Amino acid sequence: MTRPEYIEQAPLAARTTLGIGGPAHRIARVADGEALQAALEENRDRPVAVLGSGSNLIVSDRGYDGLLLQSTDLTRDYDPASGELQVGAGVDFDDLVRFSIDENLAGLECLSGIPGLCGAAPVQNIGAYGQEIATVIVGLQATDLHSGQRREFSAAECGFAYRASRFKHAEAGRWMITRLHLRLRPGAAPTLAYRELTAAFADNPSPSLDAVRNEVLRLRRGKSMVYDPSDPNHRSAGSFFTNPVVSADEAEQVSVRAGTPPPSWPTDDGAVKLAAAWLIDNAGLAKGHRSGPVGLSSNHVLALVNHGQARASDLLAFATEVRDRVRDRFGITLCPEPVPLGFTDDEVADLWGPQSEL
Repeated sequence: MTRPEYIEQAPLAARTTLGIGGPAHRIARVADGEALQAALEENRDRPVAVLGSGSNLIVSDRGYDGLLLQSTDLTRDYDPASGELQVGAGVDFDDLVRFSIDENLAGLECLSGIPGLCGAAPVQNIGAYGQEIATVIVGLQATDLHSGQRREFSAAECGFAYRASRFKHAEAGRWMITRLHLRLRPGAAPTLAYRELTAAFADNPSPSLDAVRNEVLRLRRGKSMVYDPSDPNHRSAGSFFTNPVVSADEAEQVSVRAGTPPPSWPTDDGAVKLAAAWLIDNAGLAKGHRSGPVGLSSNHVLALVNHGQARASDLLAFATEVRDRVRDRFGITLCPEPVPLGFTDDEVADLWGPQSEL
């Protein structure tokens, strides 16, 4: 029988890119379904949550008095004829992107440089530069943390939306995704749907997948959105706020208040997606703005940075300040992208909205 590997009183600040938060009571590293079932059985008296690579996580100063499950499943089964992949939840996501490009498989190239493990990718339907993981997911396997039962989900059953899925909202905290089933496009052209990318390849209408990956990485590094310990902005969770999706009337009101139209994109249902970074910048918060040990990245206003010795309470207070400045200026409420862990409802309700304790 495969056993979980336990880590007791595990420091979490060192396991997150923000470098913030107290310890977990216990981490269980699980390589397969047997180990996962054993961990759930042996820790019935504790709350349970899932830990990926810690790149999209804000841990409370108290830490987490429960069990954190972390996948070490590095399975990667590939069918060259169909372009289909079965991927374990513990596979590093950017390693998967690199593999897909080495195999000349289109569909993930614009997601290059996004930190994290594959099991976390569907939860918030990660996306960048005109691609989303939802477009290549055929289905996934997950385990119910309440009952221990395993279930297969089709892509349609995942409830994917912009930076969202059933696993982030309707059933947050209930499932641990253990395996992904992807279908990529052998020999297909890369996606060039984002303005910065199309501009970069204005003189090369047919770039290779590798060229697009390298350009995406260059763009991300310029915004401190590739994890690099030598970067003074590296202690962050990437983009802290999602781009707000608003009605056409609300978008027009932003234009009126600003005196100029904001960068925007129409959605399939007639709404408008606005650029959160533009809203923050035009609310009077510039790159590098600081409040004690936290601040905005000097390369991108969407990233909130721990400049050293910051507490979770410092970060939440600063995030609230940014949210309020944008709301007061434009009447738009920004929503955080990272997941809070170890907080009570009261501590996070103002920023994230009502939810059960995480």
